[in-house]
Amino acid sequence: MNRNRREGITDAWHTATGERSAKYGRGKRWLVRWVDESREHSKSFDKKSDATAYLSELTTARNTGRFVHERAGRVTVAALWGEWTAQAGHLSQKTIASRETAYCCHVMPRWAGVTVGDIRVTAVRAWVADMAQAGVGVPTIERAVGVLRGLCELAVDDRRISANPCVNVKLPRRSHPDRAYLSVPHVQALAEAITFRPEVVELLAYTGLRWGEMAALRVSDFDMLRRRVDVSRSVTEVRGHLVWGTPKTHERRSVPFPAVLAETIAPLMAGKGRDDLVFTAESGGVLRNSIWRPRVFDKAVKGCQRADDTFPSLSPHDLRHTAASLAISAGANVKAVQRMLGHAKASMTLDTYADLFDDDLDLVAGALDAKIRATSGTTAGPLRDGTTPR
Repeated sequence: MNRNRREGITDAWHTATGERSAKYGRGKRWLVRWVDESREHSKSFDKKSDATAYLSELTTARNTGRFVHERAGRVTVAALWGEWTAQAGHLSQKTIASRETAYCCHVMPRWAGVTVGDIRVTAVRAWVADMAQAGVGVPTIERAVGVLRGLCELAVDDRRISANPCVNVKLPRRSHPDRAYLSVPHVQALAEAITFRPEVVELLAYTGLRWGEMAALRVSDFDMLRRRVDVSRSVTEVRGHLVWGTPKTHERRSVPFPAVLAETIAPLMAGKGRDDLVFTAESGGVLRNSIWRPRVFDKAVKGCQRADDTFPSLSPHDLRHTAASLAISAGANVKAVQRMLGHAKASMTLDTYADLFDDDLDLVAGALDAKIRATSGTTAGPLRDGTTPR
């Protein structure tokens, strides 16, 4: 028997000949039947108009490949998390650890036992509002929603749900505090206040490298004649363990550095082999930010602030912003700064440091003014007078 012939709308209260069936007056009257993956499914309705509308939507969804059976969405968020972790091997351990924290702290308590087919946009919005009201930071909310969105996307890919309920959820806006941009005298003062590895301050402030990129540098990564440093590795600390990998954008880059920095770094390489680390801890191992910052960097910053009340509060990562500021003030364009910092796109650089490019607008206005004045005797003057140039 061809099961597809049973697809359509059936009157459960009457037989094919119009006589009352055994179900007459009991339950919902109109039954929509369809076959999916060789199995027959059905859904009942009180009104024929509702059954007709459902069948129409069902037919359209099946014809366009968007059909998802309700039973497919009965998998829980916890089960989806298990599937995601099994597929996350291509991600860095730092990324995995960050998402695990977001899941355990915020996603799991609210959604672990909920089936993905029961997640509604309104419920996700309420969850976001609850986190914001509880004082959860915006970056943390972004990570938590990002994890849930990713799990729901897995369900969409496997046709367990037809649409991702997290897509149209607006998140709280981030507040953007003023960044700490150091001047060259400030950089020099900070380096002088550092009691161990002052060269780190100068390298980060003048090249814009990330901490993990700096800590992974070997002697062979430096070309002292061309004044270039090859950035191809990174080392990060994840839950107390060191993890080696590639830079954040997974692309190696060659970053220039000033000649004065070459004079500072050269002594650190003396007597070392090509594969030896340049910036090491006192024990000779990897220089860890979790140790160096509280023991050395933070103390130096406080000392600078006591000596100069204009000295800003900052972290080692803020020296990367200083590098961008100094490069832009020296005339570097967006593309050059992007390559120096290792941003994936120039748009990211412009979005991050748009405030530093404001002076370019003044330069544009000045250049236009010069052009207008240079042609004032030919075109600009007559036009300004309302006369027609001859």
